[in-house]
Amino acid sequence: MITKRIIPCLDVKDGRVVKGVNFEKLKEVASPVDLAKFYSENGADELVFYDITASAEGRKLFTGILTEAASSVFIPLTVGGGIRELSDFERVLSCGADKVSVNSGAIANRALIGEAAKKYGDQCVVISADIKRVDGAFHVFAKGGREDTGLEAIEWIKRCVGEGAGEVVVNSMDTDGVKGGFDLELLKAVCDVVDVPVIASGGAGKTEDFIRLFKEIPKVDAGLAASVFHFGEIAIPDLKRKLKEEGVNVRL
Repeated sequence: MITKRIIPCLDVKDGRVVKGVNFEKLKEVASPVDLAKFYSENGADELVFYDITASAEGRKLFTGILTEAASSVFIPLTVGGGIRELSDFERVLSCGADKVSVNSGAIANRALIGEAAKKYGDQCVVISADIKRVDGAFHVFAKGGREDTGLEAIEWIKRCVGEGAGEVVVNSMDTDGVKGGFDLELLKAVCDVVDVPVIASGGAGKTEDFIRLFKEIPKVDAGLAASVFHFGEIAIPDLKRKLKEEGVNVRL
């Protein structure tokens, strides 16, 4: 049985971890380096770092903070934000990242995923899709959720995986920060069309949300969350113990 992963997400803006609701109303949380170290020591299976304004501001992803954080954690680290070309993959990996997450860059440069997978391997390339319902359809958004691309999300993800993305992060903008549970409808739709690991993101509010996620959609490989971990509403060791009790295979 595949072990389910619990992954804290660190959204970084101006060198600090922030968190909002539906990708808006951002509040400062803590130092990304301190938080990364805390999670590494307290049961997180992996970490995700997003430089959430890099794409919208048209700049390169932070590297100083990333290098410092990577040197202080001992779990896999996925990094995204401002990834537009192969040289960005190289720069982020050289700072200590294990995987590189791309969203807006893949939309702007349709060849990027295939090129990156060929050079670094599928396991290194993560497609992170920010998805929101528009007139009943799932649309992909770019630039940190600011721009509706008009792309139908399920077909877009299927295409990216076909070109070499080895993992998918499904960010539901509709449930982000609301704490009402993961977007199960969207996640089921994605899991039906891909055969690579799928990470659920957006909506976790309580332990039961993770239990429901893994029980209702067994194909989901990981649950990703931010504010419930950052603000101490859910402690990862407690969450994992409860998941284990419920028959969900996790690393304790």
